[in-house]
Amino acid sequence: MARGAALPLAGVPIGVKRSEGTESLQARRLIAAGAVPVGSTAVPGPGTEWKTWGATDRGTTANPRRPGASPGGSSAGSGAAVAAGMVPMATASDGAGSTRIPAAWCGVVGYKPTTGLLPARDAAGLTVGGPIARSVADIELYRRAFLGDGRHRDAWAVGRGRRPLRVAWSASLGFNRVHPGVAGAATRALGEWERCGGVEVHEARPALDDPAGQWRALRLRPPGDPVGGRGGRNAARLAELFAGFDLLATPTTPNPPHGPGGPGEAMSVGLTWLFNITGHPAVSLPAAVPAACGPVGLQLVAGLGADAALLRAAADYERRVLGPAP
Repeated sequence: MARGAALPLAGVPIGVKRSEGTESLQARRLIAAGAVPVGSTAVPGPGTEWKTWGATDRGTTANPRRPGASPGGSSAGSGAAVAAGMVPMATASDGAGSTRIPAAWCGVVGYKPTTGLLPARDAAGLTVGGPIARSVADIELYRRAFLGDGRHRDAWAVGRGRRPLRVAWSASLGFNRVHPGVAGAATRALGEWERCGGVEVHEARPALDDPAGQWRALRLRPPGDPVGGRGGRNAARLAELFAGFDLLATPTTPNPPHGPGGPGEAMSVGLTWLFNITGHPAVSLPAAVPAACGPVGLQLVAGLGADAALLRAAADYERRVLGPAP
C-alpha cells in the first residue's frame, strides 16, 4: 500500500491575515503542509496613518490580554486570534514590525525571517511573511513547513555543552525614547534568562542611526528600481556587533499598547523597522513578568541567515523563563 506524504501541520487550524488571503505564498505552503485555514484575521481600517490597530465591519479589534488596548498591527487580528486561543498559529507579514508588534502586545510569539528566505511582498523588499504563534515550537513548525529542513548558518547551539550565548542588550538602539515600564519588563526578562544560565548579557551602546528616513525612502522607490547597498552604516555597525555577540536584545516596542486613539507621537516601530532594512531575522517573545503598562515583548535579533539558531535561542528562553506554553 502506498504511504501518504508526511504533513507536518496536518489538521492544524490557522488564521489567515486578511490582506494576504489564502492565495499568498505562505498560506499556500502551510495549507500544502496540512494546515486548515479557519478564518480571516483583521487588519487596520482606513482613516489613520498609524497601522498598529485592526478593524472589521464589527468594530475595532480587541486585545485579549489588555481590555481597551490595541492588539498592535498591522497583523492585528492574527495576534488577537492566537492570544485568545482561537488558533495556535496565524499568518502575518512584517514591513516595519507588523508581525512582531502585535505578538508583543498580545503576549505571544512573532517571527520575522531573514529577508530573502521568503519572497518580499512589496517593491521595496521590506515586507516579508511570517507567523504569529503561541509558542516557539509552533514557530519552528512553520519554519520547517515553509523553508524545509535546510541548514542555515549555525555557528553556535543552545544547551549542547557550549558556552552561554553572548547577548548585547540595548533598550533604545541609541535613537528611541523608551517607556520606562517597557524597558524595565524587558530587562527583567532578559536578566532572568541570564540567571537561569542561558546567556551572558552585556550592555551595548551601538552607534546606530535612526532608520526612519531610509525606510520611507525605500518605500517610495518606483517598482523595478533596484534596491542596493541597503542598511549603509547601520548594516556595517550591526555586522561589527554580531562579530562579537550571538544575539542583540531589545524591547520589541518603545511604547506600551496604546488605546483606540492611537499611539500619539510614539513610534511603535522604532525598535523593529531597522531590521526590515538590514534584513536580520528577529523574534518577539513575551516578557517574563507582567508589566503594569501592559504586555511587553522582548525582541531577539540574530546575524543574517542565522534563523535556525535564533529560534533555538528563543526556545531556550521560553523553556527556562516562561515555562511550557498553555
